[in-house]
Amino acid sequence: MTDDRSRFGVPREDLKDSQAAYALRREAELPEHGWKREVERNLELGLTAAPSIGDRTISTFSRGELPHFAGINTFLKAPYVEDVHKAGNYDAAVFGIPLDTGTTYRAGTRFGPQGVRRISALYGSYYFDLGIDLREQMTLCDLGDVFVIPANIEKAFDQISRAVSHVFRSGAFPIMIGGDHSIGYPCVRGIAPHVNGNIGIIHIDRHVDTQELDMDERMHTTPWFHATNIENAPPKNLVQFGIGGWQVPRAGVKVARERGTTIMTMTDIMDMGLDKALDIAIEVASEGTEAVYLSFDIDSIDAGFVPGTGWPEPGGFTPREALRIVQRVARETNLCAMELVEVSPPYDISDMTALMGTRVICDVLANLVFAEKLPRQRPAWLNSEPSTEPWAL
Repeated sequence: MTDDRSRFGVPREDLKDSQAAYALRREAELPEHGWKREVERNLELGLTAAPSIGDRTISTFSRGELPHFAGINTFLKAPYVEDVHKAGNYDAAVFGIPLDTGTTYRAGTRFGPQGVRRISALYGSYYFDLGIDLREQMTLCDLGDVFVIPANIEKAFDQISRAVSHVFRSGAFPIMIGGDHSIGYPCVRGIAPHVNGNIGIIHIDRHVDTQELDMDERMHTTPWFHATNIENAPPKNLVQFGIGGWQVPRAGVKVARERGTTIMTMTDIMDMGLDKALDIAIEVASEGTEAVYLSFDIDSIDAGFVPGTGWPEPGGFTPREALRIVQRVARETNLCAMELVEVSPPYDISDMTALMGTRVICDVLANLVFAEKLPRQRPAWLNSEPSTEPWAL
C-alpha cells in the first residue's frame, strides 16, 4: 500500500532526517517581520494598488522584490544606501569595483557588478536548503560602485583601498564585486590596517596570480605578490585552491615557490577529496591569523559552466563543488570580507556566469547566518581607527 504520510506534512521514515525534512521544519520557524516591514514601505512609497487587485500587499509602483523583472536593480534588491557613512548600520554591504584595466586578454569585467546585480533580481531572500531568510535574519545594503580611474590603475587602486577601508572599519561585512582580479591587492591593502593581527587569504582560482609585474605593471596576474608584501598578510597564510592548466605563468610559480605559499591543484583536490583538501586550506589560512579573506575568481569553475569570464580555463570545479567550498569557508573560518571577480558579461551566455557569481555571494551570506556569524558583534580584532595610509585618511 502507498505510504501517504508525506501528503500530510509527515515525511517517510527513511526521509525524516533528510535535508528536505530539516528545511521544512526550519521554514516554519522563520519570522516574517522583515517581509511585513517591506510591504508597508512599498505601499507607502509606491502607492496602494488599483482597486481590481485582490492582493493588497501589491503596490502600484514596484518597490520591493517583485516582480523579479521590474525595478531598479541593486544586489538582491537590497536598499541602495547613497550615503556611505551609513554603511555601518548594516550587517553586510555590497559594492561594485568595475575595474578591468588590469586585464591582460579579454576586457569586460568592468560590467561585472552590473551583470551580477541584474541577474540577482532572480533570487529572493529565502534559501530553502538551510532554512535561512536573509531579509528576516540580517540586514544587507548596496553601496553602489567605487569611482575607479580606468586610465590609471594605481590611482584606481588608491580609490579601491580607500573605499574598502571605509566599509571594513564601519563594522559591516564587505562584499566586493569586480572587476578583474587586480582588485585583490588594493582590497587586502584597505583591510590590513584595521585587523589587529594577521590575515589569511583563501584564493579560489585556476591561476596563481603571484608574479610581481606583468608587462611592466601590476595587473590581474599580480595581486597576491603585492598583498603578501603587507606585513600582516604573510604568504604562509595564502592558500591557492584549484590551480592548474596552461595559463599559470612561470614567473608567478617561482614567487609561490620562494615565498612558500600553499598551492593545491585540481588533481590534488580530486585525489584527496574535496573535503580533505578544504580541511588543509582552512587550517593553513587560519593558523596564527585573526581573520580570513576570501577571493573567489569565477574562472575557478570549469569554463563549460561559466563562459562569461576574461580568462576561461577548462578542468575547474563544478558549480556544486564551488558552493561546497564557500559553504565550508564561511562556516569554519573567521571570514572578514570577500571578493567575487572576473565576471565578464560581454562574454556571458544567458547570464550563466553572473548567476553563478550571485549564488556564490548568497551562499556565503546564508552560511554566515547559519553559523551565527552574521549578525555579529564588533570583532575584538577590528581596529576602527582611520589608517595612516593616504587612501584611508
